[in-house]
Amino acid sequence: MQRVAIISMHTSPLAQPGVGDGGGMNVYVRELVSAMAQKGMQCTTYTRAWREGLPKVVEVEPNHKIVHIEAGRFDLSKDELLDVVDLFTQRVAEHLQASGGTDVLHANYWLSGLVGHRLKHQLNLPLVTTFHTLARVKTLGGDTESVVRERAELEIIGCADAICVSCPEELSQFRALYGRSPGVVTVASPGVATAFFSPGDRAGARHALGWGDEPMLLFVGRIQPLKGVDVAVQTLAKLEDKKTKLIIVGGASGSFGSSESTHVRKLICDLDLIDRVHFVEPQPHHLLSTYYRAADVVLVPSRSESFGLVALEASACGIPVVASAVGGLLNLVEHQITGYSVENRNPEVFAKYVDRLLSDPLLSLTMGNRGAHRAKNYSWSATADSVIGVYKALLVAQLVACS
Repeated sequence: MQRVAIISMHTSPLAQPGVGDGGGMNVYVRELVSAMAQKGMQCTTYTRAWREGLPKVVEVEPNHKIVHIEAGRFDLSKDELLDVVDLFTQRVAEHLQASGGTDVLHANYWLSGLVGHRLKHQLNLPLVTTFHTLARVKTLGGDTESVVRERAELEIIGCADAICVSCPEELSQFRALYGRSPGVVTVASPGVATAFFSPGDRAGARHALGWGDEPMLLFVGRIQPLKGVDVAVQTLAKLEDKKTKLIIVGGASGSFGSSESTHVRKLICDLDLIDRVHFVEPQPHHLLSTYYRAADVVLVPSRSESFGLVALEASACGIPVVASAVGGLLNLVEHQITGYSVENRNPEVFAKYVDRLLSDPLLSLTMGNRGAHRAKNYSWSATADSVIGVYKALLVAQLVACS
């Protein structure tokens, strides 16, 4: 088996994380596919064309290409994409048939899962699904999703031949919320590119960014309710050291991105933090390492996270992380070892741990070093081996019938 068709309908792996709907999933798809291609897999990623003039096919590297599928207006929001799932599916099927087919389908996110489900039946192919987020998990964190999405995810779970989750905590959560699925469920943890994300000189990083020598907190991610930027701001307000600043790297995203950005900026004004909070436009992924190295502490106050790539990348750079005690963050952040986990996203508790790290440089250095050492356990090559193993097992298995 050498061929895999990766479905990433709503966002391209070439898109910059932090812009629009681009985030950790973009990094996951891009890096996983690259690692599989380097192992000899012929990988084709299908994504929706989001602007006019895009090349039909982009040859990213040997064995790795991206196909842009035109389906609906170029400027459709993610909320409107359900209406073009059938058209997108039809055009992917046409391309697959014209190009000689594939051996397995791998869908990412629920919209792509719908596409993959249709293609599975149309072309009689095994379907692997990575959801990245699930409606029931988001609901637990306070982000209510549509009934349509929840029903769609149940439909996909009932027919997927294999489901990849990112960590043992996500596996436990999946079992608790959805029970046993007819297909296999396997852990395929994301990796980190240590060529970019590794410890470095803080003073040099700050000089490169034009930062001063004040204590610095860093938040990296899209500005949307799910990611908890408001908690990061409230944490800053409660710190003992009033010289500490907060850097927010990312842009508004999703249906509530603009309103969340307005809410956060008003909160900053209300808490008299205008001079202590600085917004930075989304950065190319590999440049984020400089921001991590320049920070004293990285905050990850998400409502839910299937994995939490920011926490892993920060740890790989030797920076202690203070994160919500949710989802994959429970696996990535070892409480009191590589950082701190905070129950219920309480800003006072976030601030207590940040104060502890800022006041004890030796503790901060020790935790950062432990995190960097632990991050070496996560490689994209290992992720690729896990996923390829799933593909190979499906070649000799009977396809799951819809439940």
